[in-house]
Amino acid sequence: MLTLVYICYMRFFPKYVREKVLRVTKIILKGRVFSGGGTGSLFVNLPWAKKQFKDKLGFDPYSGTLNLKLSSGTDAKELRSATKGIKIKSPEGFHEGRCFKALIMEKLWGAVVVPEVPKYPHDLLEIIAPVNLREKLGLKDGMEIEVIVWLE
Repeated sequence: MLTLVYICYMRFFPKYVREKVLRVTKIILKGRVFSGGGTGSLFVNLPWAKKQFKDKLGFDPYSGTLNLKLSSGTDAKELRSATKGIKIKSPEGFHEGRCFKALIMEKLWGAVVVPEVPKYPHDLLEIIAPVNLREKLGLKDGMEIEVIVWLE
């Protein structure tokens, strides 16, 4: 009987179950590294953004992002719909964003940046860290990595 109730909750109230019953506060995302167009680097280097990253995340980010194309079957809806996260406020004319602390390949701490940009691709993750993640972890385009993301 309890299993049936659990299945019903998971089907009809997944967010409630995650947050109130199971208390899941992190998700694991997998994706392949790819080279971006440099937009993330421009954002990370804006003085107002850089200051907030340092103040709110506790580190001065490397001047670029690691781009991940999420693997098939990996779902970032929880991340994009999370009501929490660390808000990055912007001056007029720029889009705001949220950050979520993350552990990359169970080795290095950083943060996933979720830009609040209309039509932003749902299968793309941008990760910042205090170091060049490609160099530090020996990453190349096409390599699949795992990222643990805290939703709080």
